[in-house]
Amino acid sequence: MKKILNLKRVLFFCFLLTISLEVVAQENYLPWSNGALMVSENHRYLVHKNGTPFFWLGNTAWLLPERLTREEAEFFLDNERKAGYNVEQIQVLNAIPTFNIYGHEANNEKFDFSNVSKAGVYGYWEHLDYIVELAEKNGIYIAMDCIWGSMVSDMDVKKAEALGKFLANRYKDKPNIIWMIGGDIRGDKSPEVWDALARAIRKIDSVHLMTFHPRGRTTSAWWFNDREWMDFNMFQSGHRRYGQRNGDGDYTIAENTEEDNWRYVDMSFSYEPIRPVIDGEPSYEDIPQGLHDFTAPRWMDYDCRRYAYWSVFAGAFGHTYGHNSVMQFIRPGLIASFGAEKPWWDAIKDPGYNQMKYLKWLMLSLPFTTGEADQSIIVSQNGERYDRIIATRGDGYLLVYNYSGKPMSIDLSKISGEKKNVFWMNPSDGELTFIGEMPSEVIEFVYDAAYLRGSDRVLIAIDSSKDYISKTSTSLTPKY
Repeated sequence: MKKILNLKRVLFFCFLLTISLEVVAQENYLPWSNGALMVSENHRYLVHKNGTPFFWLGNTAWLLPERLTREEAEFFLDNERKAGYNVEQIQVLNAIPTFNIYGHEANNEKFDFSNVSKAGVYGYWEHLDYIVELAEKNGIYIAMDCIWGSMVSDMDVKKAEALGKFLANRYKDKPNIIWMIGGDIRGDKSPEVWDALARAIRKIDSVHLMTFHPRGRTTSAWWFNDREWMDFNMFQSGHRRYGQRNGDGDYTIAENTEEDNWRYVDMSFSYEPIRPVIDGEPSYEDIPQGLHDFTAPRWMDYDCRRYAYWSVFAGAFGHTYGHNSVMQFIRPGLIASFGAEKPWWDAIKDPGYNQMKYLKWLMLSLPFTTGEADQSIIVSQNGERYDRIIATRGDGYLLVYNYSGKPMSIDLSKISGEKKNVFWMNPSDGELTFIGEMPSEVIEFVYDAAYLRGSDRVLIAIDSSKDYISKTSTSLTPKY
C-alpha cells in the first residue's frame, strides 16, 4: 500500500510539474519566434514569416510611457498578457516637449536628438526602452504612435525626418515593434509631414509593419492606401452613438451609422490594392457617449463586445479595445479627461477589459486567415443598427454574431460537410453550448435571452469532419 501511495504521490507531482511547464510555456510565448509579421497572401490578414496566423488583440495604452513607473509598467504588462492582449498602442510623444512620470524630457522643439541619452542617466528614452523590453518578455508588441497628430502644427518635413530616423535607429532591431503614423488626425492634414516621417523610418527599418492612426469616423485608406510605406489600414470608429452629430472632429459619414464600425471594414476593402484592416480605436469602455458630456450614458462591456465582433466578422484581422481610465492611466491627483473616475488599476478589473480574449481564442481555434465576410449566410431579412447580424466563413466553419437576440435563418450549406456541429458561444464568458449535429440546409436559430439586454451570442457551425472544436467542449481553449 505504501508503494502505491508513493507512486500516486510521484504521479501527482509529475502532473503538477506538467501544469507548471504548460503555464511557463504560455507565459513565455513569444510570437516573433515564428518570424517577423507580414501580410498574408490574400492581403486580408497578418501572419508570421513561417505562416503562423497572428490575431491582433490590442489595447489603447496611449500614455503608458508618460504615466507609469517601472514597477507599474511591469505590473500592467504582466496583467495585459494574462488578459490576452498582445499589442499595446502607445503615444511615444504626446506633446512638445513630452515628459514622463519621473520628470524626464523626451524632446525639444528643434527635434535635436543628438544628446537625449547620457551615460549613467535613466532618462525618457531609457524608460521607453525598458517598457519595450518588458513587453518583449511578455510576448507583447508595442505599436508606437510616433507623435500624436495634434502636434503636426508644430512639425515640418525636416523635424519629421529627424524623429523618424531617431526612432528607427533606436528600435529597428527590437522584435516587437509596429509603427503607427499619425494619431487621431485626418490624413489630409499636412500629409507631407506624415509621408516624411514614414519614409524616414522605412529607409532604416524595412522589417516592421506600419500603419496610420486616423481621426474618428475615418479610415487611413482614404488618404494613404496607395503609399509604399503602408502595410495595413486602420480606422477609428470613434465614440459617438447613433444620431449623435455633436462633438469634436469632422462629420464624415451618413447619419445614424455612427456605431456601425463594420462599414469601415467595407470602406477600406473598397480601395485597391486590398490591405488588411483593423478598428484601432472603437468606443471605450466607461467613456461618455460622444466624449464631451460627462452626464451622458457610458459605453458598457456589451458595447465593446459588439464593436469587436462586428468588425472582426466583417473581415478585420483583429481588434483594439480601449478603456477610458486605462488609456490615460488615471490615478488620484491627476486631472482626468473625458470624465474618467476609476484608477487604472481598478479599471483593468472591468468586464469588457477581461472579455476580449474570448474573441481571440475563438478565432485562433479556427483557420481564420482563410475567412471572408459573407452576408449571404444570413437568409432571413437582416436588420439595421443593433439588429444587424454579421457573418463570416472560412475553411469548414462559419460564424454569426447576433447582438440583439432576434431570430435568424442561417444557410449551413455555405460551408463544406454534409453535417455541421453547431454551438452557441457566450462572448461575455466564452461558454460553449453544443446544440446539435445539423444538416446542410437553412435552419432558423433563436436563443432564450431578453432582447437587447447584453445577451449577445455567437453561432458557430463547423464541418463535422473537422476537429476545430470538440462537441464536448464547454469553453474555448486559451490561445496565446
